[in-house]
Amino acid sequence: MTAPRNSAVGEQGSTESTEAAQPHKSAKGPKGARPESRLALVRRARRINRELAEVYPYAHPELDFENSFQLLVATVLSAQTTDLRVNQTTPALFAAYPTPEDMAAADPEALEQLIRPTGFFRAKAKSLLGLSAALRDRFGGEVPGRLEDLVTLPGVGRKTANVVLGNAFGVPGLTVDTHFGRLVRRWKWTAQEDPEKVEAEIAALFPKSEWTMLSHRIIFHGRRVCHARKPACGACPIAPLCPAYGEGETDPDKAKKLLKYEMGGQPGQRLRPPADYPGRPAAPLGAAE
Repeated sequence: MTAPRNSAVGEQGSTESTEAAQPHKSAKGPKGARPESRLALVRRARRINRELAEVYPYAHPELDFENSFQLLVATVLSAQTTDLRVNQTTPALFAAYPTPEDMAAADPEALEQLIRPTGFFRAKAKSLLGLSAALRDRFGGEVPGRLEDLVTLPGVGRKTANVVLGNAFGVPGLTVDTHFGRLVRRWKWTAQEDPEKVEAEIAALFPKSEWTMLSHRIIFHGRRVCHARKPACGACPIAPLCPAYGEGETDPDKAKKLLKYEMGGQPGQRLRPPADYPGRPAAPLGAAE
C-alpha cells in the first residue's frame, strides 16, 4: 500500500493565487524591522512547501507496512527509536502475529523479545497487547478510521493517529514529531512547543489537502538536511527562504558531507521503499551494511 498524495476533505481559505507575484520577505530582519505579517508568513510557508515538494517528490512514510494494522503497530514501535530499526524488527513480528486477534493472544514475554531491538520493549509490548485487544473487542478486529476512536487505543496519541489516518485512510493530518516541531520553529512558522498547539498553528497555514504530504516533506528534510545539531545550511535547497540560515555549516563542500540517506548516497530507512524512491533499500536486521 502506498501513501495517498492528496486526499482532500476540505480546504481553508487560500492566498496561493497571488503568492507567486509577491517578493519574499524574511522573517528575520534587522533590528527595528517590522514583524512578518500574517499574510507574508502564509506566503513564505507555502512557498517553502512548494520548494520541498520539488526536492522530495517521492516523500513517503518511512515505515514499512502493508495494511492499517501494520502501520499502527509500527508507529507505536517507532517511539524513541529510528524507523529503520522498526522496519528491521517488524517482519518477524508480523509473521508471528499478522492480525489484532493474533497479537492480543500473544505471550507477553515472546512479544517483548520480538520487539526488544526497538527499545522500551516492555512498555511497547503492553501497548501492543492493549491496542490489539481493543481492536478485537471494540472494533471488530479492524483499525478505526476516526481520530477520536484511534486515540482511545492504548499507546496511541494524536501523532500516531494522524500517521495512520493520513497514510492508511487518506484522511489529512499533521504528524508533529521531533523533526517537524524543530523545523517549523526554525522557520518561524510557530513559537509553540506543545505538539497540539504546533499542529493547530501549522494547520491554519495550509489547505487540509496538503497536511499529510507536508508532514512527509518536512520530516524528510529534517532527517536529511536540517539536522538538530549540525544543519547542512550550505547544501540546503530552501536556504534563501530560511530565517535560521547560518545556524549550521554554510560551506557547500562541508555541508554536503552532512547530508544523510539518499541525499548523502546512503541507504534509506525502509527495507521495502516505494518504487519511485531514488535511494537504496535498507538492510535487514543483522545484515552487513
